[in-house]
Amino acid sequence: MLNGIPMEARDLNQAVPSKFRPDANYRSCSQSLPLDILWLPRSAFRPADGELADCVLVVGVSRPKLAAALLSVTLLSLFLTFHVLYDSALYSIQAASIASAASEGRKILQSQEGSRTINHPMALRKRLKPPRTPRPARRLPQALIIGVRKCGTRALLEMLYLHPMVQKASGEVHFFDRDENYALGLEWYRSKMPLSFKGQITIEKSPSYFVTPEVPERVRAMNSSVRLLLIVREPVTRAISDYTQLRSRATPSAPALSSPGHPLPDAGKPFEHLAISPDGSINVAYRPIAISLYHAYLHRWLEVFPREQILVVNGDQLIEDPVPQLRRIEKFLGLEHKIGRKNFYFNETKGFYCLRNDTTDKCLRETKGRKHPRVDPAVVSKLRKFFIQHNQRFYDLVGEDLGWPED
Repeated sequence: MLNGIPMEARDLNQAVPSKFRPDANYRSCSQSLPLDILWLPRSAFRPADGELADCVLVVGVSRPKLAAALLSVTLLSLFLTFHVLYDSALYSIQAASIASAASEGRKILQSQEGSRTINHPMALRKRLKPPRTPRPARRLPQALIIGVRKCGTRALLEMLYLHPMVQKASGEVHFFDRDENYALGLEWYRSKMPLSFKGQITIEKSPSYFVTPEVPERVRAMNSSVRLLLIVREPVTRAISDYTQLRSRATPSAPALSSPGHPLPDAGKPFEHLAISPDGSINVAYRPIAISLYHAYLHRWLEVFPREQILVVNGDQLIEDPVPQLRRIEKFLGLEHKIGRKNFYFNETKGFYCLRNDTTDKCLRETKGRKHPRVDPAVVSKLRKFFIQHNQRFYDLVGEDLGWPED
């Protein structure tokens, strides 16, 4: 195409002015190529004053459809190139604006730090979601203090509560040993538990669990892998402590002396008269004596739970030196050792250890650690001899000799 007029390559000599018409060099440069590509000497475009050794490439398009296609491709390429350049420029402008705004925001926050502390800047609150805070829940206990009464169950629970991974139920729930409570179901029992986080251990204690026949099966129905803590003391000392508590709860208006038609209630009688029958034998029907026969109750628990799920805690040693016993319990419960001697101090007035944490000191209430009445040493000796065989049966069950005195 020359001057907008399409023509065939064979008519090229006619379209070129005579003074620029190719000579023999044209014929020598011309080659038969596709798409009407011609070689022309420079003399075809300027006066032939100089040498005409060079040839010029001329491309001609002789087909209208092909020319339109090439033009469309060229325009499309130009459009795409312009579009890419435009998008790049726009992105750069937006990035610069965002960086400028962020810089201004940091300057504002830094200027405010001198007067107040901003934990969660409002400018970032919409974009930065705070981590989800774990929520506490009420969980069924993973460990139970099942007894024994007057062996230090309350002291043990309070000591374990010093551990940051332990939560305790307040009070004795008596879910498993009282039919009216058990009939209310596990959800009622759960409602009595404290709030705890995942990973913490919830502990409940009711000393009468140990001596109530139905309790082992009921506990297994709740959780067959529950950990059981059984705290015991020397049986005669425990019986005297039990008697002391029962006597303290006696009605103040009860007659002090027996008279015809007005016998003394058990709580008003001396311990010796209750523990020893008139014929001189041991009164095993007396509740404080009966509960001290530990092996008679432990049998039922071992029929339901494996021995490794029951830890026997020496209550006498817990009173004298709490830390070693608590170390055993922490290991049994799978807890890291956290409770140490820093958590205890000896109260000279009360005669036993009190608790201490990072913020407060705490002693058990006045009803704990009551002074025992004096008991005839002959009766104490007789009772200890009576318990020798029963203690040995208990040692055999737990696989440990607790070394209780025998006279």
